[in-house]
Amino acid sequence: MPAPDGRKPVVVVDNVHVEYRVHAAGRRAAGTGRTLLSRARGLRTVHALKGVSFTAYENESIGVIGSNGSGKSTLMRTLVGLTPPSQGAVYASSRPNLLGVGAALIPDLSGEKNIMLGGLALGFEKSETDGLRDEIVGCAELEEFIDLPMRTYSSGMQARLKFAIAAAKQHEILIVDEALAVGDQRFRQRSEARIREIRENAGTVFLVSHSMKSILDTCSRVIWINRGELEMDGDPREVVDAYKESRK
Repeated sequence: MPAPDGRKPVVVVDNVHVEYRVHAAGRRAAGTGRTLLSRARGLRTVHALKGVSFTAYENESIGVIGSNGSGKSTLMRTLVGLTPPSQGAVYASSRPNLLGVGAALIPDLSGEKNIMLGGLALGFEKSETDGLRDEIVGCAELEEFIDLPMRTYSSGMQARLKFAIAAAKQHEILIVDEALAVGDQRFRQRSEARIREIRENAGTVFLVSHSMKSILDTCSRVIWINRGELEMDGDPREVVDAYKESRK
């Protein structure tokens, strides 16, 4: 169903549950050397998402917030199809893209060669990637290091390069997980500007972050996930203020 202003829905999350079956180690009784037979031993079910539902529309930048272990990353992995829902469904107008081409990048290759590899993984032709090379290097702020192997990069440098490669493409649905937490203020401002540009070109962006400043500076809407449930969905300032209040 279109938004009141006519924007089309691009992602519909319908009563999504995600359950994990995990092995739990047994505990030992002090001084006996015996393993206690308890609920902590054997298979346990972790209910990571509990009936989450919402609709995302084109031209939205949606912040996703919540404490560690709340289910944010599970939700994003479910949106891109990496984690299947145990119940419910996700519908999308095109395949959502999780920011980063880390699986395609090779530590022993230079940043330069990884740009080519990452560009090909995103569907660019070689000539297109060549044309974007300077833009990607400049965005990542790696001009002096681009010919060095990626294994010599700091984690922040690697994250900047992954962001720059992925953000070079205009995505219809893009998911950014903590990418803005790396780099200095200049890089964060550049990243936020690129996210706004994607959004303004009818793209929809999900930004998962613990930085409330990045969320407020970038997002037009915020979703708060709390212990696997959708706690609040709405105006960024209202949701962020409620989230902060809950943590006092």
